[in-house]
Amino acid sequence: MPQHFLLSVENGIATVSLDRPERKNPLTFDSYAELRDWFRSLVYDDEIKAVIFAPNGGNFSSGGDVHDIIGPLTRMSMKELLAFTRMTGDLVKAMIGCGKPIIAAVDGVCAGAGAIIAMASDLRVATPSAKTAFLFNRVGLAGCDMGACAILPRIIGQGRAAELLYLGRSMSAEEGYNWGFFNRVVEPDQLLATAGEFAARIAEGPGFANMMTKTMLAQEWSMGLEQAIEAEAQAQAICMQGQDFTRAYEAFVKKEKPVFEGD
Repeated sequence: MPQHFLLSVENGIATVSLDRPERKNPLTFDSYAELRDWFRSLVYDDEIKAVIFAPNGGNFSSGGDVHDIIGPLTRMSMKELLAFTRMTGDLVKAMIGCGKPIIAAVDGVCAGAGAIIAMASDLRVATPSAKTAFLFNRVGLAGCDMGACAILPRIIGQGRAAELLYLGRSMSAEEGYNWGFFNRVVEPDQLLATAGEFAARIAEGPGFANMMTKTMLAQEWSMGLEQAIEAEAQAQAICMQGQDFTRAYEAFVKKEKPVFEGD
């Protein structure tokens, strides 16, 4: 079990949360690295079908810990700083490349690297009190952190992303929903249930095909239209060789609901 974040697995759904609620769940050097390694390992875990990144104690994450990360960074050499920024970027790459759909359940503070984790998830659910801020600008840094300048505009549009990244202001849950950042906004007592419904439907679906969908969503960013159509043709042909495709057909013929096994 991990040492620097909470993890539980039930019915093919892993629930992850940071474990420092008294500090609004900041990230540390250790939790960054351990999360990166855990998401990397998911590629090889056939038991987990979906991931919920959950809040803890009413907050999602306040980002990098001021005392454990920000302070030490001001005293590091360029080589050490680059090693750190590459490690944080590797967490995002691991989330995108893990092959499992990720649902971020956002409550309260969701700032800095916490906002990046929500951004790097596949689906996002929030409470009305969720406040999401890419506040790197407010600590004297560029908004281009952990892929924000690449990913955020694709979710909410270039102008809206620029506003958040230049100003470092909070995006309300209502704004996030209207802008397409959040898929749902629900009351706090429904947050985990709603995220769980998303995760359960994904976990019951064709696991290999869901992995392929996630892969194509990421890879097609850098493709032209002709390349994308050809890549999807190859991906779909691979899925058509899977047993889940046959199961779906046979269940349709029998007027039954298919039971997918992910192969």
